[in-house]
Amino acid sequence: MFVDFLILSYKKYLKMRQTATKNQTYLESIESKGYSRRDFMKFVAFIGAYMGIESSMLGQVAKALETTPRLPVIWEHFQECTCCSESFIRSDHPIVADIILDKISLDYTLTLMAASGHQAEAAKKSVMEKYKGKYILCVEGSVPLGDDGNYCVIAGRTAIDILKESAKDAAAIIAWGSCATSGCVQAAKPNPTNAVPIQKIITDKPIINVPGCPPIGEVMAGVIVHYVAFGKLPELDSAGRPKAFYSKRVHDSCYRRPYFDAGLFVESFDDDNAKKGYCLYKVGCKGPSTYNACGNMRWNGGISYPIQSGHPCLGCSADKFWDAADSFYSRDLTATGGKAEMNADNVGKVALGAVAVGAAVHAVASNISKRRDLDRRIKEAEIGEKELDSNKI
Repeated sequence: MFVDFLILSYKKYLKMRQTATKNQTYLESIESKGYSRRDFMKFVAFIGAYMGIESSMLGQVAKALETTPRLPVIWEHFQECTCCSESFIRSDHPIVADIILDKISLDYTLTLMAASGHQAEAAKKSVMEKYKGKYILCVEGSVPLGDDGNYCVIAGRTAIDILKESAKDAAAIIAWGSCATSGCVQAAKPNPTNAVPIQKIITDKPIINVPGCPPIGEVMAGVIVHYVAFGKLPELDSAGRPKAFYSKRVHDSCYRRPYFDAGLFVESFDDDNAKKGYCLYKVGCKGPSTYNACGNMRWNGGISYPIQSGHPCLGCSADKFWDAADSFYSRDLTATGGKAEMNADNVGKVALGAVAVGAAVHAVASNISKRRDLDRRIKEAEIGEKELDSNKI
């Protein structure tokens, strides 16, 4: 009996070891976590919707996740607060946290990995050699150039050296958050460490910029799933951001937009207008010049986002947002999309003026139309009288 138990235990051990050493596909990873096929397809639909792809392409995403081995990922941390990692692991969908992060073959990340010291570095070296030219490098944080890089030193090496080594054989680089994409607070004036974004240092590799302080967790997952499913980077804008998530302004999807158009604004926090949910533009909302998916995807399980909680958008996904204005609560004078947005005081007047002009134009047009109709009827009557007179003759 005891021997049978030992044999069974040994078989389980061999199976576990075989599973651990095998480079599983995403579906195999999902199933090993106890998720069903139905859960898997729900995740595909979930992430596909966030990625903005057509429903007809969901089959391609599902097939890729079923057959593609897990993507080797090295995740470096430099000058940052780790909020990007925090956002990622707190995604609303459990498979994002349990599978995309935990089972993505995330071989190296100082924040989450169990190993440390020489063991951690050995794991990274192994991945870089085994998957040369195939692994993805994720970078969280800016890199300081001041004092020969000595403002950020890890295990006796500067962030510059570590970044260059990790990027050398990477297939692509994902810059997570505003620190890695624009420098964020570390690069704010006077920028004592001379902090720069990743793209200022690495210029010979494709880079996906995913700004935000932090980015939305589902956006981060969507970027990785796109690369896995289609074998290429998502379509990027001129700033290197995925268009699926950064093509529209927060202003365009804001539920307070009608108040903006009507000239109804919060004048100060906790005034009556704030309690009525009016537009936050006058108290510093940067939504009209900030490109992000906050208004559509939202935070905390899709429940809310800063504007919905009564606070103006800080523009955290915009380049150099720390230095963009006198303060986070000053008016957004860089707003684009029309002169009305350049002067909130006149928005209501412009809106009312437009209504008045529209009414006047409509009235004039109506009068002209009525006059033409009257002239037509008079002519028809005159023609009828002439025909009647000719018949009498």
